[in-house]
Amino acid sequence: MSSHPLTDAVMRSVRLYHGPEAPKAAMDALYSRFVSAGDLVFDVGAHVGDRVASFRRLGARVVALEPQPGPMRAIRLICGGDPNVTLLAMAAGDREGTLTLHVNSANPTVSTASADFLRAADGAGGWEGQVWDRVLEVPVTTLAALAARYGEPAFVKIDVEGFEDRVLAGLDKTPRALSFEFTTIERDVARRCVARLQALGVDRFDAALGETQRLVFGAPVNGAALIDWLAGLPHEANSGDVYAFAG
Repeated sequence: MSSHPLTDAVMRSVRLYHGPEAPKAAMDALYSRFVSAGDLVFDVGAHVGDRVASFRRLGARVVALEPQPGPMRAIRLICGGDPNVTLLAMAAGDREGTLTLHVNSANPTVSTASADFLRAADGAGGWEGQVWDRVLEVPVTTLAALAARYGEPAFVKIDVEGFEDRVLAGLDKTPRALSFEFTTIERDVARRCVARLQALGVDRFDAALGETQRLVFGAPVNGAALIDWLAGLPHEANSGDVYAFAG
């Protein structure tokens, strides 16, 4: 384990996502719809591990990917001793190899592998002052490769700032359910994600805005209805997660 101290930005994330004000009960209630004790979950873009902690409270085994050294150090400190958590310092994409990660040192939760995401954020309302000040070359795997190594997951959570469609391009078999983040500055990424899942035979969706931990529809809708809803969101909605259900 690295002896380097956590940066102020990473510590801020730890306090926000693991502190007493974090919506742990609401998060567990939401994920309990998809995750049961003994299930295997992939967490792609684990950041400082708040979802990892939720999945573990629900009794799941977790394979968590986080390519940024600072957040990965935080996850190792928080749950690195848990034998039911496998931590991988890498990204996921549509092929194995390496990729360039654009790091926002002051706000590492929005670090991204997508140059398109950087262009979309430039000058966008709500994204003022965000600076991606470093680049890292990081190893990348695919969801298919992870499943071949660790087993087929029951649930996959993807939160990778505009790279979600590339992650789903590396999926060859749909889990029981999965989630991917969307942003209002790059709605086309969500559209491509929906199209990819439909191509794999999935056309049942729901969504949650921001960190509300509440599903919008309450019952699955098809991809067309979801895309219409996404198109109608105001820019200020900013982000959320789409949930997709197989079967």
